[in-house]
Amino acid sequence: MLRTYRADLHIHTCLSPCGDLTMSPRAIVEKAREMNIDILGICDHNTAENVPAVQEAAEEYRISVLPGMEVTTQEEIHILALFDNNHSAWALQEMIYGRLEGTNDDDAFGLQVVVNKDGEVLSFNKRLLIGATSIPVEEVVQAIHSLGGLAIASHVDKSAFSLISQLGFVPENLALDALEVSRHHDIESAGSEFDPHAKEHRGTGLPFTRSSDAHFPDEVGTSCTLFLLKEGTLKEIKMAFEKKQDRKILDYES
Repeated sequence: MLRTYRADLHIHTCLSPCGDLTMSPRAIVEKAREMNIDILGICDHNTAENVPAVQEAAEEYRISVLPGMEVTTQEEIHILALFDNNHSAWALQEMIYGRLEGTNDDDAFGLQVVVNKDGEVLSFNKRLLIGATSIPVEEVVQAIHSLGGLAIASHVDKSAFSLISQLGFVPENLALDALEVSRHHDIESAGSEFDPHAKEHRGTGLPFTRSSDAHFPDEVGTSCTLFLLKEGTLKEIKMAFEKKQDRKILDYES
């Protein structure tokens, strides 16, 4: 039976240098439960090392946690990668780590903390996770798809690190699965404004998502996408993007 699933597909943990140190796995899932979120996408910058801890913390709450990351391309475009298994996320992470230069400056950018489900420190990631990889956006999207994932252009309405800010348009040949619009922008006008090659978002163009892009616990679930799905899986979300077998995007909340 199909039902409504509330999804916040863009969440940072304390591993992202811009993520607050209070963004522990347990804090994230407890806030998600309070906000009635069914599906979380864990998308730290250029890494997926904290995904298993969030998945473990979410088990008792019956919240689906999709492994992912927010990749910074060569052009300094942020692309969300979402997967249905950790193996694929690890494979993308290995590719990213191989083409990400630099060492993090804790004082300048913030600590990058790998934790267990209760937020206890396991290690510190010393890579420059806030930096850009040497991978062009087309190659990033191709890699995500080759690993069975979904590729979503992050916060396309923002004036930095977005597809629009960096390129000025959505390339027709870029095989994205969706565009993310932040809570600060009117999503009803997003189709004509950000996807000029497509019709309005309820028509035949790229679908839109809205997520919190949370960096602090109180932000989790404050902006989300409502899906009509059978279960909280990546396969079901892909079907909703493609409007197959009655799966669909119902609405947005912020």
